[in-house]
Amino acid sequence: MQVNVGNIDRMVRIGVGLILLSLPLWLDSSWRWLGLIGIMPLITGLAGRCPGYRLLGLSTCPLQKKKKKKPE
Repeated sequence: MQVNVGNIDRMVRIGVGLILLSLPLWLDSSWRWLGLIGIMPLITGLAGRCPGYRLLGLSTCPLQKKKKKKPE
């Protein structure tokens, strides 16, 4: 799988993932386990690859966009 997540997108994903993963530490309700959803953005941010982007044909990686241009 090719890299399809740009630098800004990666930083946002890692930040959101860490915040969500910290929810079980701060919340006392039964909703705190929803913080485990943060595993997915953290993994995709660290890896730079998003399966959802691939399915939709999206890419936020500037290098990926340059490669798609046809040579003249």
